[in-house]
Amino acid sequence: MRAFDYSKEDFRNMDPWRLFRIMSEFVEGFEHMSEVEKGVSIFGSARIKEGTKFYELARDVANNLSLAGFDIITGGGPGIMEAANRGANESGVGTTVGLNIDLPFEQTGNSYVQHGINFRYFFVRKVMFLKYSCAVVVMPGGFGTLDEFFEILTLVQTHKVPATPIVLMGESFWSGMIRWIEEAMLGDVDCMISPEDLKLIKITDDPLVAVEYIEREYGKAKIKSR
Repeated sequence: MRAFDYSKEDFRNMDPWRLFRIMSEFVEGFEHMSEVEKGVSIFGSARIKEGTKFYELARDVANNLSLAGFDIITGGGPGIMEAANRGANESGVGTTVGLNIDLPFEQTGNSYVQHGINFRYFFVRKVMFLKYSCAVVVMPGGFGTLDEFFEILTLVQTHKVPATPIVLMGESFWSGMIRWIEEAMLGDVDCMISPEDLKLIKITDDPLVAVEYIEREYGKAKIKSR
């Protein structure tokens, strides 16, 4: 192994020092999130505007979840995240959390977050979402939203996390993807997934159906844990 020439690069910029920053983000996240007991993470696009269909749908489902006793966790930014934090705030009960990520564009904090944390690393932020969520609601979004959806789905499917209710809201948005999964991944010949895997997902346009489903599945999980 070649010797490192410290004259050419500042040691503070090397990976060992980066590890300390990663550790500090984990510690800060755990400390801030420790009081969240019944968190529901709501994912969705940062680009969706106030007054649009999906903005109001996210606002409505977050409001109803808060009234049902759940804390709302979002990415803390605009769009769907703002709508969810706003709906939770308007309930007058519960807690709204924003796990903001440092990005060169799009991501700025919204004013409806009661408890905000800033992250530099996506993977640390993801741990906070998953560790403190007893359910996940996925609204329409882009690559980041799909990444979050498929990651939690994979972790539940492989039993790496406890059974977590996953709700897709916006049937018109998600129906094409579900149809492709059924046809391409769950084909008659080459099955890439099990038919049971699709039962891990609940698709609806109705906030009350989403809340009832989450409450029911959360209740089942509590009984099993006793």
